[in-house]
Amino acid sequence: MVEDMSCFLYKITTDARTKFMESNVIHNLTPGRLKQTHIPNILNYPEPLSFNRNECAPNPVMFFAILSNQRSGSGWFETLLNSHINVSSNGEIFSVKERRQNASSVLQTLDRVYNLDWLSSASKNECSAAVGFKWMLNQGLMDHHKEIEEYFKRRNVSVIFLFRRNLLRRMVSMLANSYDSHAKLLNGTHKSHVHSAEEADILSKYKPFINSTSLLKDLKDMEMKSAKALQYYNSSRHMILHYEDLMRNHTKLKDVQEFLGLPEMELTSRQVKIHKGPLSDHIQNWDDVNKALTGTEYESFLEADY
Repeated sequence: MVEDMSCFLYKITTDARTKFMESNVIHNLTPGRLKQTHIPNILNYPEPLSFNRNECAPNPVMFFAILSNQRSGSGWFETLLNSHINVSSNGEIFSVKERRQNASSVLQTLDRVYNLDWLSSASKNECSAAVGFKWMLNQGLMDHHKEIEEYFKRRNVSVIFLFRRNLLRRMVSMLANSYDSHAKLLNGTHKSHVHSAEEADILSKYKPFINSTSLLKDLKDMEMKSAKALQYYNSSRHMILHYEDLMRNHTKLKDVQEFLGLPEMELTSRQVKIHKGPLSDHIQNWDDVNKALTGTEYESFLEADY
């Protein structure tokens, strides 16, 4: 039975690898530019309990969820979305364990978000045209995927997968962020995201040590997790984004706005990237890591990717 499951999971990874590593395609169930008149079946008219939508009540709302992993650019991406006057993306709401303790608590939380009764600093209340949040794969998303997928279909929730192709860079970012959560390098304060080059420079000085012995397995495990998420939520209306593409080409943000049926605007963020330049500058045991990945399917991770 274990062998059968192993083969099954290997097939998931093999089938999904092209999507995860190479896809630039928007998976859009309706052709052409998304406009309200073209997509009546995925638009919603919520009736919140906490306020009155007033003159905006006749205006439909697009529901969305950003599915991602930690240190994959989701925080930066969400600040970009929230710079749009018509978008309310409410952050990482399932970081609180009580909200994901079982399927029922997950669905109740989703109802509050999509009924517009979730109040946060991002809420634009009655005149939001697109409402959602970001959801990390390790925050109940995989544990209750059947119930969540059914909910997404029933409530017409559009999914934005945001992944990072270079998993080695993600690993560096995760280890550095974990270190700073204890070391608090910025004047005794831990920051996962920064807004100045000076702060980024301070945080980037720490070079994590990477276990080169388990590195291949660790990268495969990371890839498998994202591949399984693609399989679980593939039947929802969705698009796939990669952090590297957004960094390289900001016109990708036009695709996102089109996917959400939004009027196009220039999106901005104050966040500053922490780990710039070649990875050899950011890994303590670079020679070991370089040797471990050279000649493998992950060799490209050693190179600069934007």
